[in-house]
Amino acid sequence: METENQKKLLQDVFGESSSSDSDTYPEFNSVSSSSSSLNPNPNWVRIESINGLLLCTDFLSSTDQASLLSAIYAEGWFTEESHNQAMRFGDLPSWAVKLSDHIYKAVCFGSKEMDMRELSSDNDVCILPLRLLQRNPLFDQLIINVYQPGEGICAHVDLMRFEDGIAIVSLESACVMHFTPVECDEKEVSLAMKVPVHLTPGSLVIMWGDARYKWKHEINRKPGFQVWQGLEIEQRKRTSVTLRKLCEEPVELT
Repeated sequence: METENQKKLLQDVFGESSSSDSDTYPEFNSVSSSSSSLNPNPNWVRIESINGLLLCTDFLSSTDQASLLSAIYAEGWFTEESHNQAMRFGDLPSWAVKLSDHIYKAVCFGSKEMDMRELSSDNDVCILPLRLLQRNPLFDQLIINVYQPGEGICAHVDLMRFEDGIAIVSLESACVMHFTPVECDEKEVSLAMKVPVHLTPGSLVIMWGDARYKWKHEINRKPGFQVWQGLEIEQRKRTSVTLRKLCEEPVELT
């Protein structure tokens, strides 16, 4: 019976076949006059050393990245150089709702490529657990950060006022995000202990479970820290879009 219930849940979330997907999900086209080039076979990479950390390397095309940036700056949040962050709660802009739908579809497409035979509501075989995919809305909090060359963010775990399941879209400049276990003493952490993840423009990171609660993440863009495969990444302006879901009550970790 449990297997049948799981099968029904999968059909409800992922649909019966790929032919029905285009009718089920809205396209990410509210920020562009042209239709979106949504990738029907997104390239998802599981970061093996961290449960619940997945990277979609080709989430947004260059056209969609430009459209998304245009929509963000059309809001007028960053008209002054001193303004480098914007937050919205509850009713999100229409383009952010479309972006959330786009994430949902990419997760569903990617999950279909994985081994569904072992999938359960909390099994880390999936990109996002069904219990998170089925919430409505998937996200209701938006934060936009604009980083100038050399600017980053210190190691942290997102506040417990947000639910499990966080999505981050990277735009404009590539960077390396480092993950370290929460229990590590900050004074004793070395670069060798960090797990690096290369975030390219248009990529999407999903964090849930251990990645959400048991690992800190940071971006240090000081000279010498942004190195990938032996080469230092050219520092340019970087914009990140983070989508989260507010908790009714803060999560208590045990």
